[in-house]
Amino acid sequence: MTLWNGLPHYWEEMIGRTQGPMKIRILVQPAVAAFFAIRAGLRDAREGRSLRFLSVFSDRGHRSRVLRDGWRDVGRVFLIAVAFDLVYEAVALHAFRPGEAAIMGVVLAIVPYLLFRSLVNRILGTE
Repeated sequence: MTLWNGLPHYWEEMIGRTQGPMKIRILVQPAVAAFFAIRAGLRDAREGRSLRFLSVFSDRGHRSRVLRDGWRDVGRVFLIAVAFDLVYEAVALHAFRPGEAAIMGVVLAIVPYLLFRSLVNRILGTE
C-alpha cells in the first residue's frame, strides 16, 4: 500500500474522532489549552514580557525561554490529549496509532494554545 492509497482511510479515521466515544474531548481539550494560554498571556502582560511564537525561529536568545514557557503550560494538556486519543483508538478502532494520536494532540492542545496566547498578547499589547 502506498501513502496515497492509505491517505483517505487515514483522514476518515481522523474525522471519525469527532464522533463516537469520547467525542467530548474535542471540545474540552482545546478549552483547557485556551485556559492555560489566557493565563500565560495575562502573566506575560503582568511581567511586561513579550512572547512572540515566531521568535522561536528568528531570535536565538528568546528561543529557549519561549519553548520552555510554552511547554510548561501546554505540555500536560498535550500529553493528556495524546493519552485520550490512544484510549479512543483502543476502544473505537481496536488499534494503536501513536502518530495519529500525536497529530490529535497538536490539533487539540498546541494549536489552540498558540492561537489564544497570541490573541491575549495582542489584545493586551504585549506582542
